[in-house]
Amino acid sequence: MKRIRVLIERGKDGYSAYAENVRKIYGIGDTVQDVKKNVLECIEIVKSFDDKNIPAALKGEYEIIWKFDVESLLEYYKGIFNQTGIARLTGINEKQLNHYASGLKKPRPAQAKKIENALHKLGGELLAIEL
Repeated sequence: MKRIRVLIERGKDGYSAYAENVRKIYGIGDTVQDVKKNVLECIEIVKSFDDKNIPAALKGEYEIIWKFDVESLLEYYKGIFNQTGIARLTGINEKQLNHYASGLKKPRPAQAKKIENALHKLGGELLAIEL
């Protein structure tokens, strides 16, 4: 199955998104939900083009991988995860995480991967819980 990698980024006026590996797929919105909906609408519009203008990735089955830059991820989930909790999960200094969340600094790729791995580990642990 083909994978369409859509990067979601926060800007001054809301969120924007674009497919990193497929042309013609973009979206904007006030919230992450809005931008995702806008991307899906964009995909439907692109799929209605003449066959020769439809990117190959949109022909047949595909899945969408929603990616975030670190700043957007921390902003989006701030009501669920606070910097203290993320610092505890990742071992990254809370002050440094605040710099990432505010956009004051950008994390090095290794730091971004550390955050991603810690959240995936947490997700795996949560999936294993039964109540």
